Amino acid sequence: MDKILIADDNIQITKILSEFAKKEGFEPIAAYDGDQALELFRLNTFSIILLDVMMPKQDGFEVCRKIRQVSAIPIIMITARGEDFERIMGLDIGADDYIVKPFSGGEVMARIRAVLRRIDSSGKSGTPLCLTWDNLSVSLDKAIVAIDGQNIALTKKELEILWTLLSNPGKIFSRDNLLSTLWGYDYLGDSRTVDNHIKRLRAKLDKFPHPAWQIKTIWGMGYKFEGNPA
Repeated sequence: MDKILIADDNIQITKILSEFAKKEGFEPIAAYDGDQALELFRLNTFSIILLDVMMPKQDGFEVCRKIRQVSAIPIIMITARGEDFERIMGLDIGADDYIVKPFSGGEVMARIRAVLRRIDSSGKSGTPLCLTWDNLSVSLDKAIVAIDGQNIALTKKELEILWTLLSNPGKIFSRDNLLSTLWGYDYLGDSRTVDNHIKRLRAKLDKFPHPAWQIKTIWGMGYKFEGNPA
């Protein structure tokens, strides 16, 4: 049975979400603060994490950052407030989705199904999970990116952006295209989250020479992968 980590300091919420998760076939495990969430993450293998922003000891943002340093596990952030900056911050640090309190248990389960479907679709039969272009190689299933054989540590969303662009060389993706493709919902906030991810991705890639390819900005339109394979 797939395990789901439900991290929220509100015991009533964790109980309600746990009951809904059981009906979906998950084994729910609850955490009530950031330290406990990280410890349970280290001791178990989860399929997905529900992570409340406002938790004692370590907040959800800090927990998400630490998990993203070692894992690409799907994370859905839960926030009691609807401010755009919280949503943007959650997405920028690697969350796959967010949901705002108050919510229904059914809505949360629908978000979980949507996130897991997006991840499963990347491994469909016949879909390549490793791409190369000149000195660049990207393995989606192993989450490995290398230039000239030297591994580069990317966040999950940085990897997904690179994979999407590399899979469609020459195709221009608008910010809205990338948000819809990679986050899978109608984004209500600021599309600058894509720009922030691209900026960090480029900074990591540009530490190594890659004269045969680049992630190019098409002003007023978006981004594309451009280059000539050797």
